[in-house]
Amino acid sequence: MSEQVRGRRKSIVGVVVSDKMDKTVRVEMVRRYLHPIYKKYITSRKVLFAHDENNECKVGDRVLIIVSRPLSRMKRWRVGQIVTRAK
Repeated sequence: MSEQVRGRRKSIVGVVVSDKMDKTVRVEMVRRYLHPIYKKYITSRKVLFAHDENNECKVGDRVLIIVSRPLSRMKRWRVGQIVTRAK
């Protein structure tokens, strides 16, 4: 049998804004882009829920999250790695 190879999974870097839930963190993704007509920078924020199996993430950590199968009603992401720790 041949092994099944998965394609590149979507990944995002964000900051943990809440770690109060068990095995779940809230990750805020901030995106800045230039408005096509008004030529002003717009900041958009999106909050995603990610699965943190070992409860390693703390508030302020910068983490890499990877898309996964639905784990619960809101969780569609899991923590891949902690890029930088909060001070």
